[in-house]
Amino acid sequence: MKPLRLPGLWLGAWLVLVAAVVVLSLGSPPPGPDVPAGDKWQHLLTYATLSAAAVQVFRPGRPLQRVAVGLVLLGVALEIAQGTLTADRMMDWRDAVANAAGVGLGLLTTRTRARDLLVHAVPSRA
Repeated sequence: MKPLRLPGLWLGAWLVLVAAVVVLSLGSPPPGPDVPAGDKWQHLLTYATLSAAAVQVFRPGRPLQRVAVGLVLLGVALEIAQGTLTADRMMDWRDAVANAAGVGLGLLTTRTRARDLLVHAVPSRA
């Protein structure tokens, strides 16, 4: 993890976001406007958010790479679970692709000054 003040709090907050995605992915689909490919945009933006948040919490390099791979695998596993464990959801490989693209999009924040926003906004007491 990055040298954050209250690292357990930030890790816990990130894990709550991941858990929320799991719960929402396996629950009944929420009603919403009928936007062409709208759910693909939701997948992309959700996983981009998870990934960008991970950039704030985890050190660059191998730790962040592992988290990114884990998020991609989570997206694939949830799609399989939707197709096999739920009655009102269906598996769609395009959703898994949108999830993976979102992870990649979120990782792009490592190339910006925003990558250490949380480190600088809430400095640690080192």
